[in-house]
Amino acid sequence: MTPPVARLRALTPETAVGASRDMLGDLVERHGQVGPMVRTMAHSPAVLGGYLQLSRAMKRAKLDRRISELVSIALQVRQGCELCLEAHETAARSLGVTEAEIEAARRGSSAEPRVAAMIAVALMVYQEPTQITAEQVQELRGHGYSDREIADIVGIVALNVLTGAFNLLAGLTPAANS
Repeated sequence: MTPPVARLRALTPETAVGASRDMLGDLVERHGQVGPMVRTMAHSPAVLGGYLQLSRAMKRAKLDRRISELVSIALQVRQGCELCLEAHETAARSLGVTEAEIEAARRGSSAEPRVAAMIAVALMVYQEPTQITAEQVQELRGHGYSDREIADIVGIVALNVLTGAFNLLAGLTPAANS
């Protein structure tokens, strides 16, 4: 079977133009290399710039990174971005998350009621934000989440929607990147 082919080509600082050229050049200078998603986002300086700003902002999120990765796994299973799912599962494992915890997140839950509650609200933010209730927000507070952590979940969902949708549109998959 032929591996999938990306629908949009990845750019380099040499092939990008305008603001994208500057952003890619800066990223390559600071990090040495840039992944295929970022290089492909360079077709749109607005998308690349927005992604970089949101990504940097979410690094300052108060929500525990382990929970953030489990939320991201649950979201990416539903969105269908295998590239993002693979990246979030790898990140979760690097944080000591067990295979059982990853599998529960894939199903949209957790054995830990505190984590399960956050995953449930994140999935509602993704799928049906008009259905979120005051009781659900109060439940998160009852599990010890601060208002800042509760607000952070919207940014985590937004970042996952942006990256997953972009990868799906561009045809970026684990197989297309190997």
